[in-house]
Amino acid sequence: MTIKRRETIMRLLSALLLATTLSACSVLQGTPQPAPPATGTPQEIQRYQTQGLTKIGSVTALEHGSPMDTETALKEKAVAAKADYYVIVMNDETVVPGQWYAQAILYRK
Repeated sequence: MTIKRRETIMRLLSALLLATTLSACSVLQGTPQPAPPATGTPQEIQRYQTQGLTKIGSVTALEHGSPMDTETALKEKAVAAKADYYVIVMNDETVVPGQWYAQAILYRK
């Protein structure tokens, strides 16, 4: 009797955990929104703002210093590619202390 009750409780807790996890995933995704008006320089946007934009490629940067240095390098590469927008996909420190690697996707209107 006790084992059957534990199994029932575990099933209910598992179902509750699954429902909570799935609902949390929807919180992380934004509602699609249009990108801001294009300006003379590339603008960083979020993934949910890419609807209706044309992907023109991706760029990477490897810099010594700080995460802002790789963001600056990505923006410079977006300017060189004549992109209107870019989405930073990753900006992470490598195994070498102080060396940062970043990747971005470029878009045009």
